[in-house]
Amino acid sequence: MANVAVIGAQWGDEGKGKIVDWLASRADMVVRFQGGHNAGHTLVVGGETYKLSLLPSGIVRGTPSVIGNGVVLDPWALKSEVERLSGQGITVTPETLRIADTCALILPFHRDLDGLREDASGAGKIGTTRRGIGPAYEDKVGRRAIRVCDLAHLDQLEPQLDRLTAHHDALRAGFGEPPIDREALKRELAEIAAFVLPFAKPVWRDLNEARARGRRILFEGAQGVLLDIDHGTYPFVTSSNTIAGTAAGGSGLGPAAVGFVLGIAKAYTTRVGSGPFPTELDDEIGERLGTRGREFGTVTGRKRRCGWFDAVLVRQSAAVSGITGIALTKLDVLDGFDEVRICSGYRLRGETLDYYPSHAADQAAVEPIYESMEGWQQSTAGARSWAELPAQAIKYIRRVEELIRCPVALVSTSPERQDTILVRDPFAD
Repeated sequence: MANVAVIGAQWGDEGKGKIVDWLASRADMVVRFQGGHNAGHTLVVGGETYKLSLLPSGIVRGTPSVIGNGVVLDPWALKSEVERLSGQGITVTPETLRIADTCALILPFHRDLDGLREDASGAGKIGTTRRGIGPAYEDKVGRRAIRVCDLAHLDQLEPQLDRLTAHHDALRAGFGEPPIDREALKRELAEIAAFVLPFAKPVWRDLNEARARGRRILFEGAQGVLLDIDHGTYPFVTSSNTIAGTAAGGSGLGPAAVGFVLGIAKAYTTRVGSGPFPTELDDEIGERLGTRGREFGTVTGRKRRCGWFDAVLVRQSAAVSGITGIALTKLDVLDGFDEVRICSGYRLRGETLDYYPSHAADQAAVEPIYESMEGWQQSTAGARSWAELPAQAIKYIRRVEELIRCPVALVSTSPERQDTILVRDPFAD
């Protein structure tokens, strides 16, 4: 039986939460391997809606869940999310949640710096969630991060604080902010340590043991490939690698452990925040997609920009991430359109491209080349088999497969877990 990595094949918000929840019922462990609480996953289970940011989606069903070493962890956000789930009847314990003791922490001054930079950037705003993700990753790479394991050794924190304050106090002074209050920070860390430490484990060992016993492991990605720090629409990207290859390094398992890579893509395209978007629709159709698809960010509440399906971008995502199969979500949002369109290529200053260029100026300048297809008037909402789909909807899916050069493994037709058409079982490969 294969392990499965689930990643977003667009700019995030593709419906990973539902798909991971659907797969988690058959997995033995679910692992988050990158990002932080800037992720937003919405699950609908038995009519109840759960909104997760940091916790792996398996936690709702009691599937043992892991926050891997590739994640940056805001311990206060974790506590708040655990308490919110508790109010919905979901109890999170050290038996159901394990956190890598090598996770770097997001601290209050990271959030401050994130906001200060965005406010000062003018036209150069990236559109971050202002949650301190980027500054925390910077400190991790700069070897000055405070990690989960440090919470058990707060009496030995001074050298690390020296490195942190030498860096951050200079930045804060440039923004007219006072230096970090070291004593207040130590008090805050001491208070939160008691909550976090019971979950802290060398999770690489647990995962390798689980793999040796033949357990099914589900790797849950956050954001999407087009937000990858290397392969995304730089600089309008997140601060981590979001491709499937990160699942190994971000969890402590070797690359051979990843197995089937399931890319999640909407039947159309959305994006939150700043950055280029070739197929964006600033018209009635774009508004209709956003309204029908309820396109508002789980974390930020920001309205998502909407456009037609961009096969060039998804094909590129599939290539750089080694995607084995696609889960196509929100097909039902396209119900009732007389015509549906797919971007199959770009024009850039008279040249035809079959890939998305690397430079931001070229990305902003490309013009989509569209293929038009007849739409369908019948409802696909709630369909659970091919036989329930209109012929034109099936033609649309088949053309998407051809253009992205990757088969569709699942089709999602509503937020409900069971409203899923299984074409190829990822765990059976």
